[in-house]
Amino acid sequence: MYDYDLLVVGSANADLVIGVERRPGAGETVLGSDLSVHPGGKGANQAVAAARLGARTALLARVGDDGHGRLLLDSLRSAGVDPAGVLVGGAPTGVALITVDPSGDNSIVVSPGANARLTPADVRAAEGLLRASRVVSAQLEIPLETVEEVVRALPSGTRFVLNPSPPRPLPAQVLAACDPLIVNEHEARVLLGGAGAGEEPEDWARGLLALGPRSVVVTLGAEGALVHDGSGATRVASVKVDAVDTTGAGDAFTAALAWRLGTGASLAEAAGYAARVGAAAVTKPGAQESYPTAEEVRAL
Repeated sequence: MYDYDLLVVGSANADLVIGVERRPGAGETVLGSDLSVHPGGKGANQAVAAARLGARTALLARVGDDGHGRLLLDSLRSAGVDPAGVLVGGAPTGVALITVDPSGDNSIVVSPGANARLTPADVRAAEGLLRASRVVSAQLEIPLETVEEVVRALPSGTRFVLNPSPPRPLPAQVLAACDPLIVNEHEARVLLGGAGAGEEPEDWARGLLALGPRSVVVTLGAEGALVHDGSGATRVASVKVDAVDTTGAGDAFTAALAWRLGTGASLAEAAGYAARVGAAAVTKPGAQESYPTAEEVRAL
């Protein structure tokens, strides 16, 4: 019996958001809206998204002993995430600087802060959390060596889900553990080396599978997703909605998919549910504040 449906190992940031009419080019200054501060970070986002859907969720992360860290801890507790694995101190809380244009598209720069101090030793110390979790999810806003330690420490029978964002080349041991590896177009092209990636999502999925993961999911924004487990590719449709802010939508997708896989859903079934969760998330501003409950997803 598992205590947690999902353990997320990853980042926790304060999102500093400014709305802009258009994003600036090199050397250019544009005026924006008033600054707003929201709890974010890919790890904390995934944990909150899963908990809002009803998953028993824990987070292994590190925040600073500061106001931003307290903001994140409050958000986690409010969503129902167990924060027992959230370590405090070592550096200021990570910060993401986000601009959002009128279409809802965003650009993000991340200062890792305390996220960069989440170490392999922290993973080893959290052995009990890993053993108590049905599925473990990670991203790359924490040191890669820490993600490698997560893979080494995975108990037998625990499923590992990775969103390699921000993308970088991955060790064979990490790739081999992914079930699935979840990427968007940009992440797929980086992992595949750019020019040789091909032009279609099916090409990216086949190329990524050749690198070693057990399965691959390619997210396609408003077009849904494509899943491939080696036996063939399947397109999964999304729900058409009016996007307000896409910040954190990919994290909501990953969390929902990871949780549903743990309940026994097939990869295509889990991706179909996750696409609806991601669609619901873009209809509201912010990241964690926009994440839907299971009832709201059913209403779509």
